[in-house]
Amino acid sequence: MTDAHARLVPLMDALGWRFKREALLALALTHPSAASGAEDNQRLEFLGDAVLQLCVSRALFARHPQMQEGQLTQLRAALVREESLACAARAFGVGAFLRLDHGEELSGGRDKPSVLADAMEAVLAAVYLDGGLEAAAAVCDRAFGDYEPRTATANYKSLLQEREQARGHSTPVYRVIGEEGPPHARAFEAEVSVDGRVLGTGRGPSKKQAEQAAARQALGENR
Repeated sequence: MTDAHARLVPLMDALGWRFKREALLALALTHPSAASGAEDNQRLEFLGDAVLQLCVSRALFARHPQMQEGQLTQLRAALVREESLACAARAFGVGAFLRLDHGEELSGGRDKPSVLADAMEAVLAAVYLDGGLEAAAAVCDRAFGDYEPRTATANYKSLLQEREQARGHSTPVYRVIGEEGPPHARAFEAEVSVDGRVLGTGRGPSKKQAEQAAARQALGENR
């Protein structure tokens, strides 16, 4: 296993897709600031925008048979806007894997909504090119869960606690299970468990964001 492969495995696990052509994922994570005249993720971002629109449109069409065109359009717009995409990218831990130059790094590029949203579209395009439409749709399902609009400020830990309490379960317990990367670009991995059962794991550039990502996965995969 190469270092490059090992570095991308946690993100592929979060996405639910193991790339046959990992170079596509690496390219999707290459911000223009880090390209130095080489290829960056902007072309993939262009394609990913179209793939995202199709996957979300198809999911909404199937889930809301009584909803009219105007309502579907509004719901889709809420899902694919920058804030929602940035939220999905944070849940997957995309920021920790981005390739940025030093200036972008210092300016907080790993957590900028615009950078994260663009990268999320590029990653979706990479999945589409590697595995086809169904693979991309599966990633969208993981990103959007019930296809209800979410915001970057959504407190998934609070939502998970409310759900578990309503089910008569104990309060969710969070634990940091991994930490890697240089001091200026740390990546944390956390897990959340209830009554001794692990419900989700997540990654992020801080412990709090990793815990939020774990809670989001628990909400999405253990409905």
